Parts: sequence; C-alpha cells; structure tokens
Amino acid sequence: MKNINLLDKNSNSAIILAGIIALIIGVGVARFVFTSLLPPMLENYLTVSFAGILASVNYMGYLAGSIFAVFIKDVYTKVKFFRLGMVISIATTFVLATTHNEILWLISRVIAGFGAAMALVVGSAIVMSKLKIDNKTKAMGIHFSGIGFSILVSDLIVRGVFSFDGTWEDAWLVLTIFAAVASIYPIYVLSFGKKVNTNVVKHHFDIKLFTPFVILLILAYFCEGVGMVVQSTFIPDIINSLEGLEGYGNLTWTIVGLAGIPSCIIWMNLAHKFGSVNIIIISMSLQVVGILISVLTNNMYLNLLSGVLYGGTFIGLVALFMSLGGKLAGSNPVILMGALTTAYGVGQVLAPLYSVALIEKFGNYDYALFLTAFIVSSGVVLLLISKILKIVKD
Repeated sequence: MKNINLLDKNSNSAIILAGIIALIIGVGVARFVFTSLLPPMLENYLTVSFAGILASVNYMGYLAGSIFAVFIKDVYTKVKFFRLGMVISIATTFVLATTHNEILWLISRVIAGFGAAMALVVGSAIVMSKLKIDNKTKAMGIHFSGIGFSILVSDLIVRGVFSFDGTWEDAWLVLTIFAAVASIYPIYVLSFGKKVNTNVVKHHFDIKLFTPFVILLILAYFCEGVGMVVQSTFIPDIINSLEGLEGYGNLTWTIVGLAGIPSCIIWMNLAHKFGSVNIIIISMSLQVVGILISVLTNNMYLNLLSGVLYGGTFIGLVALFMSLGGKLAGSNPVILMGALTTAYGVGQVLAPLYSVALIEKFGNYDYALFLTAFIVSSGVVLLLISKILKIVKD
C-alpha cells in the first residue's frame, strides 16, 4: 500500500484535505457559523431584521466574488486570490469578535462573502487543477463534502466555547484563532511550484448556449438559491421558535452539517445513473418538504428530519446544477457558468430581505417559509416543463 504523505503538496490526499480545510475556513467560519451563533446574538445584540440584512450583504459579497472568480484564468493569480480569501475570512471574523459597530459588521460581512467565494470557487478550481487522478468527478465530490464539514466543525467549535460558559464574542475570537492556525495548511498545499506556460483560451459570448432548456435551468437555479439561503440563515431560530422545541435549533444545525457531508457524493452517483434533471427534481422536492415541516408541525423528530432534508439537498444541488451546466457548456463554460452563478446569487441576496419583511409583518417565520417553498416548487415545475416539452439535455 502506498504511503500517504500529507506534507507533499502534490499528493492527491493532501490536496483534497487542504481543499476541505479551506472550505471549513472560508465557508464555515466566514459564512455558516453565523447561523450557529444567531440565537445567542439575537438575545442581546442583533434583531432578526438586521440579521437578515447581514445575510443579504454577505451573499452580495459572495455573488461579486463568484462572478469575479470566473474570469481569473492564470493559476498563479488564482493562488494569490485564494490566499487573499483565507486572510479575509480570518480578519472579518476578528471584526465580529471585537466590535459591536453595525457599520463595521455590514462592511465585514460583505468582504467575508468575497472571501468565501475565493475559498470555494477559486480554491475548488485550484484543487481540480492540482489533482493527478483520472476520475476527478469523484474526487471533487469528496472535496465538496467539505461544505458539510464546514457547518459541522464550525458548529462544534461554537458548542465547545459555550460548554465553558463562553459568550458569542468569545466564540468569534476562538474561531478567528482556529482559522488563522488551520489556514497554514491549505495555503501551503494549494500552491504551485515553478512557473509554467499556460495558454489561456479566450471565449466569446455565444448566444446559442442559451437554449430554452438552459434558460429554464438558470431560472430553476435562481429558485434553488432562494431555497438554500432562508434555512441556512434562520433554521436554528426557526426551530427554537416552535413550541416545545426551544433549544433544539443548534442540534438541528449540527444535523444539517452531518447530512451535508455525504450528500454531494450520493446525489452525483444517482445523477450518473438516472439523469441529472431527474435527480435535481427529486432533490428540490425533498427540500420543499423540509421547508414546510417547520410550518406544519412542532414534532421534534420531524423538525430534526427537516435538518436532514436541508443538509442532504442543498450541497448536492450546487454540484448537480454546476456539473450539468459545465456539461452543456462544452468548451465554452465561462458565460454559462457565470449566468448560473449569478442567478443563484441573486436568489441568495433577495431571500433574506423578503424573509425579514414577512417575519416583521406577521411575527413568525410561517409566511417566509411558505413563500420559499413556493419558489423552490416553481423551480421544480420549470424543470418538469422542460421534460414535458422534451427539451431536456441531460
């Protein structure tokens, strides 16, 4: 059996591990841990309204970073921006630990969103470039399990801080220290040695890519962007607001992370067997069920199941949509991937804003969840229409 050297930056195992750690820092610490800390921050600092605004501006930063990342071609430039993303993720977390200034929080969340994009989009591109393996699809499935790990690890750190009677400010500080130390490994591994000559192929805008099916796919991905962000922002507080489930919110969020770890690999394997569109329809439908559970019942087990359904779908759906988009784009991926990313990002930005408005008007999460379920269901309907009209390219 070949020895695994995790200090060899050209080892496939080291590359995948570094990619997962980068996601824990850039996506977990810089984004998802905000959800873990939302209930205690709502108790003595944040309002639901301001929390929604912070979530929205964070996704604005992520959207801008994702679109920017699409146009970075040179691998050495990618490395520079990836490292910048690591630094941003650490610095913006430190801001939340050391100040209560709302303007600084807004600025830090926007910048943190950009850093998360550098970690996820650019970091994943570097991982794919460095891997020396025939079947990169399976390897990238393992890499994207890091999104599930990012939720789980960051949530466990928060739980550890509170187990020692720490405050949410203490949690942000511990997360800053953790990210600073952990970032050393991915910064070391996800880099390249001597300069190599790479031919950058420039692609021009091709309107022919935007077939009726691609347009429906883009609209469906917008709907999924909406479905992803409402629960990722509010699910602990949603669960805690249900009668008899006070205190179960963070447990549900932990379950989201656990369910998310294997989801990408499972859904991608199913898509290979049964077709991407069919599996996307099934996954989005399950997500709708998960969204509606908290509106229809306060049963503890069913609401824990809602966490499983959310964590088990949203990460896999990103991989499914982007993989299908890449397949449809062929040798000209930039415009189509950018369009998908933009649609998803717009959904992420809008969802917290309408959620806040509905929560403030009705005093609960029910109408925000009903509207979110309707929008995600609309995405399912769009894809069903593509199958009825037989314009699917799977």
